[in-house]
Amino acid sequence: MTKSKCPLPLFDSAQHLDEIDISLLQNENFVLSDFQKAQAFLKCYIGSQGTFNSYRREIERLLHWSWTVAKKSLNELKREDIESFVRFCHKPPKSWIGVKKLPRYIVKDAKREPNPEWRPFVATVSKAAHRSGQTPNPSNFALSQGAIKEVFAILSSFYLYLLQDEYVYMNPAALIRQKSKFIRKQQGPTKIRRLSENQWKYVIQTAKEIADQDPSQHERTLFIMSALYLMYLRISELTASDRWIPTMKDFYRDSEERWWFTTVGKGNKQRQIAVSDDMLNALKRWRKHLHLTLLPSPSDNTPLVPKTRGKGPIASTNHIRTIVQECFDKAIEKLNKDDFKEEADSLLEATVHWLRHTGISDDVKRRPREHVRDDAGHTSSAITDKYIDIELKERHKSAQFKQILEE
Repeated sequence: MTKSKCPLPLFDSAQHLDEIDISLLQNENFVLSDFQKAQAFLKCYIGSQGTFNSYRREIERLLHWSWTVAKKSLNELKREDIESFVRFCHKPPKSWIGVKKLPRYIVKDAKREPNPEWRPFVATVSKAAHRSGQTPNPSNFALSQGAIKEVFAILSSFYLYLLQDEYVYMNPAALIRQKSKFIRKQQGPTKIRRLSENQWKYVIQTAKEIADQDPSQHERTLFIMSALYLMYLRISELTASDRWIPTMKDFYRDSEERWWFTTVGKGNKQRQIAVSDDMLNALKRWRKHLHLTLLPSPSDNTPLVPKTRGKGPIASTNHIRTIVQECFDKAIEKLNKDDFKEEADSLLEATVHWLRHTGISDDVKRRPREHVRDDAGHTSSAITDKYIDIELKERHKSAQFKQILEE
C-alpha cells in the first residue's frame, strides 16, 4: 500500500484472505507485523460471513489510521489514541469516503488486485431519500450510534486477542471508561423496526396475489416472505455460503410427527425452529410448484431457494433483498391506492430484517417468550423482551387523553 490519501483495501474476501501481495504494504517493519496479526485474527471468523465482514471493516480502518495518521504500530496505541480514532471514524476525510459500496478487489489480467475506487467509509441516504432523487454526499457522513458501539466492541475483542497473543501489553479500547462522550445512553427499550399489522397484511396479500398471477416468478417470493416472517429467519439463513447451504431436508419430522427446521445462524450457531402449520402449508405450496413431493424426505438435497436461471441455490443476499423489495414496492402502491399514505411512506424504509422483527413481535404476544427466544436464536430472554411492547401501549394509553386545561 502506498502512502496515498485514498487507502487501498488490505483484506480480500475470506476465501482469498491469504492471497494479498505484501509488497503493497508500507515499508515500515511494524506494518507487516500488524498486518499479519490482524490477518490471523480475521481467520478466526471465516466461518461466519457477517461477523468476518464487520471485523474486517473496523480492523482495516484501524490499521489505515494507525499507519497513515497516527504513524504508530498497534502495540503503541494507547487509550487516547483509540479515542482519536473513534473521532476520526465519526468524521473521516472526504478522500476516505465513497458514495457506493464497491468490491475490495478486482480481477485484472487474471490476477486479483486492490480496487483503487474502493473507500473505507461509504456515505448513504435512506431508501425514501434515494427514491426522491437524493444522492449520497460525503460531507454529510457520520457514524450512527449503533456503528460507534460496534467500533468499541470489535476493537476491544481484537485487542483482547492481541493481548493473549502477547503482541500488546494492554487493551486500550477497554480502558476507555467514559464511552458516553461517544455513545448516547438510551432510557427505556430500543425501538424495534417492524411492520405494522396493516402493512404486513398488505405485504403478504401482495405476495400471494403476484404468486397467483405469475407463479414462475413469484411462488419463490411468497415462500421467502413466509419463511422470513413465520420462522424469523435472517437473510443469511436463506442463502448459501461456505458454512451453510439450506436444503429441503433441513425441514424434518420428529418421532411425534412434529415438524422442525434446522438452520445455521449468527455466530455459526445451529438451531432448531418449530414449524407452524402455516409454514408447513407454505412449504407444501412451494414444493408443489417445484414439482416435488409435498413434504421432503431426510435425503432431499434440493436447494431450499434455488435460482430461477441456472442450477444451485441462491448465494447472494442482494438477490433476496431485490425479491423482497419488489414485493414491498407493490404493497406500497396498494397502500397508497387505498389511502394509507402514512403507512405507505413508512414502508419505504423497511428492510428484509424488518420481517424477522415483525414475526418475533407478533409471536411474543401469544407464545411463551422462552419459545420465541429459542426459535429466534436469541442468546438471552432479555433480547426477546425488547419485542414486548405491552408496557409501552399501556403507558401511551394513560397519556393519550391528557388535557391542556381541565374541562
